[in-house]
Amino acid sequence: MMNKALLIFNILQYLEQELAHCKLAANNAHLAAIDDQSVAETQYDTLAIESAYLAEGQSRRIAEFESAIDDFQQLAVQRVITKKETLKTVVLGSAVQLADDLKCGNWFFIAPAAAGYRLSIDEKNFTVITPKSPMGHALLNKEVDDEIEVVLGNNKRVDDIIAIF
Repeated sequence: MMNKALLIFNILQYLEQELAHCKLAANNAHLAAIDDQSVAETQYDTLAIESAYLAEGQSRRIAEFESAIDDFQQLAVQRVITKKETLKTVVLGSAVQLADDLKCGNWFFIAPAAAGYRLSIDEKNFTVITPKSPMGHALLNKEVDDEIEVVLGNNKRVDDIIAIF
């Protein structure tokens, strides 16, 4: 069985690294916006304005990463309180394996944020998904041996849940 605390810890590390990169990018954009070299020389010179927009966008990303980190910390606390490694129903914080993914060791981890992040622990490959994603939505509240159906573009995936923890 997989240690879910280690999984959450690794995702938190990733989010904290991304937050640090965003803070650096926001600071650089802010400095570029107020730099003397950025003063407009003509009406068509928009370097300072573009840098200010970039700084604003990076500030929004910082807020998103900070919120994601808070959500994961709450998820970690909730996991410690419940101390359940084997779940009967797929909920936020569940790791789920589908029948078609058994041979390759792929799992989905349903999380509050960090969608699309992939990591490997103990020869298991995890893809983080959120409940808002089509796969996350299809998996929520299902149980082992339930069949799910997900439509992604023109592709339809029908599969069975074989493990939840």
